[in-house]
Amino acid sequence: MGTVVSLERHRAARRRAAAPGRPRAALYFDLASAYTYLAAERADRLFPGLEWRPTSSAALSCGTAAFDGLRGLAAKRAKLLRLPLVWPQDVPSVVPAAMRVASLAAEQGRGGAFVLAASQLAFCGGYDVDDPEILAEAAAAAGLGLKECLHAAGDAGRDGAMEDAGRRLLAAGADRLPVLRVGRVLFCGEDRLGEAAAAARAAS
Repeated sequence: MGTVVSLERHRAARRRAAAPGRPRAALYFDLASAYTYLAAERADRLFPGLEWRPTSSAALSCGTAAFDGLRGLAAKRAKLLRLPLVWPQDVPSVVPAAMRVASLAAEQGRGGAFVLAASQLAFCGGYDVDDPEILAEAAAAAGLGLKECLHAAGDAGRDGAMEDAGRRLLAAGADRLPVLRVGRVLFCGEDRLGEAAAAARAAS
């Protein structure tokens, strides 16, 4: 298994250097979706201090059927972005353990590091990120302790907040993940990251 390098120190420096007056940005994501993988690195680069918000795709009404239907489009987007895309053998519609650890990582300010590591393991390596061994590798790359990671992975009490986030986005007009919120404006879909970045620059 390849080594995932943590870029947390680099990201911390970028957060400190974030431009004052820039509107707050948040990325709502689901690790079961290849579009999170396609968006994560660019979002991390374009939005210093980005908030990472794990969100239930099912609550947003874009679950298994949507993932299956968009698989071909995701492959085309990956080719356009010049990113590798390797599908896990059995592409899961949900990865509850990984999403719970993502929630823990976001609470500790390590959401970006965990999402980058987990999504790369899933869609560059083809690994099941709900597998405890793979999940532990992603957590280590994000600087999370193994014991707290495993505890979070089994904590179903974390699911409600992610479902609520999906319902709130749906009520606000969102129809797909990832969603990038800049200030009060929502940009739905990985392909709108550039538009969101332009809006952030204009607002600052």
